Amino acid sequence: MIGHPMADSGDRQGARLEALWSGEFGQAYVERNLDAGAERQPFWAKQVRDLGFESCLEVGCNVGANLQWLAELLGTGNIAGVDVNPGALEVLRDRLPGIEARVGTGASLPFDDESFDLVFTAGVLIHIARDDLEAVMREIVRCARRYVLCGEYHADQPTEVPYRGEEGALFKRDYGALYQALFPELVLVERAFLGPDQGWDDVTVWVFEKR
Repeated sequence: MIGHPMADSGDRQGARLEALWSGEFGQAYVERNLDAGAERQPFWAKQVRDLGFESCLEVGCNVGANLQWLAELLGTGNIAGVDVNPGALEVLRDRLPGIEARVGTGASLPFDDESFDLVFTAGVLIHIARDDLEAVMREIVRCARRYVLCGEYHADQPTEVPYRGEEGALFKRDYGALYQALFPELVLVERAFLGPDQGWDDVTVWVFEKR
């Protein structure tokens, strides 16, 4: 079981965070990040070229900062997104007509096993409650046919970071090591650090292949 000394326990914390991100707090995030991802095309082009995946799912897709480039590279019919915020998905559907964009949580993804070549998160696991984190990761691995990618804030030890006046809403940790500890079938393909010059907010990216 995943542990974190600073997080609230049980369903209470997960429900609070889901309400936070699906409500006004989440909508404010949408408005702040309408232009996020403008410089990420080279990153996603490299991933498509190097890994050769043809379909993908983003868990916590928001307004499509990443999916806009993947739609360009793979076609809208080959990508999908899940988010708890309906307002964010409305913006995403306007931007990428025809995309499969579903309201849902990472702990219960509405897709069959191995539905996508790649399943990924970008700045999402950092906002998952301690007691939900393993379930979310397990769902990501379940839905991935070949690759799992996560781009998150890294710390050697679980560390809570104050986030816009909310407690228990952002945690740094070694998400890559956690994936490998929970899922020995995942083999690390790449680890990289991405900063503002590349269109990211100082995140560590781990890419795993299922074997």
